[in-house]
Amino acid sequence: MSDRTLLLRRGEVHSPADPFATAMVVEAGHVAWVGSEGAADAFADGVDEVIDLDGALVTPAFTDAHVHTTATGLALTGLDLSGAPSLDAALALVRAFAAARPADRVLLGHGWDAARWPGGRPPTRAELDEATGGRPLYLSRIDAHSAVVTTALLDLVGGELPRADAPLTRDAHHAVRKAAFAAITPAQRAEAQRTALAHAASLGIGSVHECGGPQISSEDDFTGLLEVARELPGPRVIGYWAEQDVDKARELGAIGAAGDLFADGALGSHTACLHEPYADAGHSGTAYLDADAVAAHVIACTEAGLQAGFHAIGDAAVAAVVEGVRAAAEKVGLARVRAARHRVEHAEMLTPETVAGFAELGLIASVQPAFDALWGGEDGMYARRLGAERARTLNPYAALLRSGVPLAFGSDSPVTPLDPWGTVRAAAFHHTPEHRVSVRAAFTAHTRGGWRAIGRDDAGTLVPGAPADFAVWRTGELVVQAPDDRVARWSTDPRSGTPGLPDLTPGGELPRCLRTVVGGRTVFVRPGE
Repeated sequence: MSDRTLLLRRGEVHSPADPFATAMVVEAGHVAWVGSEGAADAFADGVDEVIDLDGALVTPAFTDAHVHTTATGLALTGLDLSGAPSLDAALALVRAFAAARPADRVLLGHGWDAARWPGGRPPTRAELDEATGGRPLYLSRIDAHSAVVTTALLDLVGGELPRADAPLTRDAHHAVRKAAFAAITPAQRAEAQRTALAHAASLGIGSVHECGGPQISSEDDFTGLLEVARELPGPRVIGYWAEQDVDKARELGAIGAAGDLFADGALGSHTACLHEPYADAGHSGTAYLDADAVAAHVIACTEAGLQAGFHAIGDAAVAAVVEGVRAAAEKVGLARVRAARHRVEHAEMLTPETVAGFAELGLIASVQPAFDALWGGEDGMYARRLGAERARTLNPYAALLRSGVPLAFGSDSPVTPLDPWGTVRAAAFHHTPEHRVSVRAAFTAHTRGGWRAIGRDDAGTLVPGAPADFAVWRTGELVVQAPDDRVARWSTDPRSGTPGLPDLTPGGELPRCLRTVVGGRTVFVRPGE
């Protein structure tokens, strides 16, 4: 928190306290005042710094409610195959990357998606061995639930791991990922963490919810990240530890034994747990936790005063979580369970019954609209895995909001990139029209929603007394944008009292971050501003 006082003026301040505010005062790390340009003169002489906004927009900083920070940093410094148009192109990129990083103990990459390549097959181990010159390589699929590796990495793991060419999933995947990340030096890891947090700050992100866990990273990685965040000016890091050990989560500094505590896997890897079999596979995925295990964990967390939470994607997994949380509420009391704000991450395949269950039990839906942008639509991965009819039911944000379920938006970076305005756009222009929400509702889910998901109702909005976490944006005309095409655009009517937001119609340019401030301290300024 900064002790410096700031006056921002001559802009547009997005505040429910004053929908026409053009100025804001920050004092002791909190918003002290918002109001009009005329009144700002009275503050000008008593502050440490005056920032002339020159017409820029000021909004609350974004919260990304689901991030894997080290993996994000390693993706930024490592090999990104998400743009590779073919297998041959991917192998060429691996070859160039290996040549460019001769000192790395292990080569790391992510983002490949064979379903988007001609022929639809991932690289073989022999092809990767040749491309790397026999060095250890870990390449995770775009959904991060399976990976292809080299022989040298399998040798590092030892034991009886499969030596076939198929991508490794489940326990075998966890083993190679653990070996790959164990080979990273502490210096490499800290560099990746700093890189990820600096990148987040440059996008107007003021907080990230780190979803760590023993199957995802390591205890050292988690505590190291929290230490880096304490020492460096940058986004706040709120840690979740995905283990059914409440004492361990608390010991590591997590605010919840939650995040990616896997109830199932992912749709892309055919490991999300479904009620009915996949359209393109003869099975219905994998359940990692049943309702009894969910109930036991929720009871333990509720009694310890910690959040519980689960990764649940398939409809059967989501139903098991709801059933388990309901059983926990019968044991410890519905009011206590609701007050704890337990979380469900991803929650992609919902039914009217599970939506109602979320509302009844006070569950937070921590969701990623970019998943629909990437995998939705008639020809997307969802439709291939599930068939078009089931695919159209996925990510029903409007139904969740109508039922009173709190939404917190995130990216699951590096599964999809940190991209807050793109995330808001993805929710407002969902592939399935009935699931769309207004830009205002989506923006709220990506700002205030992330704070509410950690139990804070006093933040994520620019009103006096709130933490001074905000971002300054260069953008075009502000509009009020609703999901219905008939009322999709209109300029803000002064009588409505509704502050405008950038026009996010697909194809248009997204706002550009000029400055990010966390707790009154500037953590990013765009060069030249």
